[in-house]
Amino acid sequence: MTQEVKTRPLNRLKAMYALRAEVDKMYAAGGEAKAEGRPVAWVMLEGWANPILSAMDVSSVYPENYSSLCAAAKLAGPFLERAESEGYPTHLCGYARTCVGYSARMVELDGQIPPEAPAGGMPKPTLLVSSGEVCDARFKWFQSLGRYFDAPVWTLESPSPGARESLTEGTYERNAQFLISELRHFVNFLEKLLGKKMDWDRLEFTASGTNEINRLRWEINQLRKARPGPMHTRDFWSAMSSALYRGGADPTAIVEGHKKLYDEVKYRVDHGIAGINRPEKYRLAFEGLPPWHSLGFMDDLADRGWNFVCETAYSPRRPIDIDVTKYSDPIERYVRSRYRSLADNIRDEFGAEEAPALIEEVKREGTARRLRLKHIRDYQCDGVILHILLSCRAASSGLSLYADQLMEVYKVPSLIIEGDIIDTSLFNPVEALKKAEAFEDTMAHYRKVRKDLGFEW
Repeated sequence: MTQEVKTRPLNRLKAMYALRAEVDKMYAAGGEAKAEGRPVAWVMLEGWANPILSAMDVSSVYPENYSSLCAAAKLAGPFLERAESEGYPTHLCGYARTCVGYSARMVELDGQIPPEAPAGGMPKPTLLVSSGEVCDARFKWFQSLGRYFDAPVWTLESPSPGARESLTEGTYERNAQFLISELRHFVNFLEKLLGKKMDWDRLEFTASGTNEINRLRWEINQLRKARPGPMHTRDFWSAMSSALYRGGADPTAIVEGHKKLYDEVKYRVDHGIAGINRPEKYRLAFEGLPPWHSLGFMDDLADRGWNFVCETAYSPRRPIDIDVTKYSDPIERYVRSRYRSLADNIRDEFGAEEAPALIEEVKREGTARRLRLKHIRDYQCDGVILHILLSCRAASSGLSLYADQLMEVYKVPSLIIEGDIIDTSLFNPVEALKKAEAFEDTMAHYRKVRKDLGFEW
């Protein structure tokens, strides 16, 4: 008698693997650039620098992505310990600590890549491009790397007004002009540092490729609203790295890869194929940054019929449909093609009938609560995992309030799981799985509550 072979819980998308491989190519390209004497930048994820650096023939690598790669490979521990020995506290961002420990190790090796570094490692940087977005640790982290590298640091700032402030008259235009000015200064800095002029035609090419990738990602996410959910969150995380962390000037391969990913997801939608190889018992959202060191936990949940159909971290925004040819300045065309106002976001998401009342509500209450929660309704989620991180205050501080709002508005329960993006010692998968098992009764209960209240799901 032959023994039955049980399929793995996750039904992985084939197109995802080629996109994931593009990230490995990025690190390989960084090493090649350094060997050939070309500039290499360590860059923070912030949304604006990549096409500009690519157009200037600067090879980019991303310490945040590299830290998650180290965690996934179970190789972040020694770098975290090294950062602690350098005086950095254990509650500091796990991405930052991994990078600091890596940098200290590199200095110890006279600027050479540590032999234990996965994926070929990050070569010594020519420049550091940080960001003021999201949290204060990010730009202070890159400033602290001055202890290890004699490389200039450029911090790209972008406006982050509150919801009410975003809707005041003239705010969008002031923000757009601020971004245009910041990026012009950044280009001037690069031209002086590298001793070459910007190739504006090349910037148009790299920027348009970025916009096309973002459009495809958004369209793929729209397909994920289908039942059963055709693309699991773990595939989303695997594929998104190629879109957000790109070190090369030619985005063509990544555009083509996302077209294939779209076609594969569309095929699944048309044929009722799920992102898990089990019956879809529960549809969930994942809120917060991923536990990169323990993604196998998602397989355990998929085995129970949990299909994660959406997430907020790293999710693409709706593309902007605008004619930018009326702007003569290439930097302004770049900004106008990607930067949208909160009012436009609300109109796009809620339509002409609902939007005016919601805009007035945001002006009155100072929060875009319903916009923040809308994807839970759109994807018809039964529950939400809230990943509370010890080392990321920015990603975790609002999650408890989010859970309260979600229950109040849509009667969808949340499960809090404490962990970390990098540090394995802060995550207990056995305990988390026990919580998940008990949470199934809660999801089943509130599914009945929503039905009694007349909700769509």
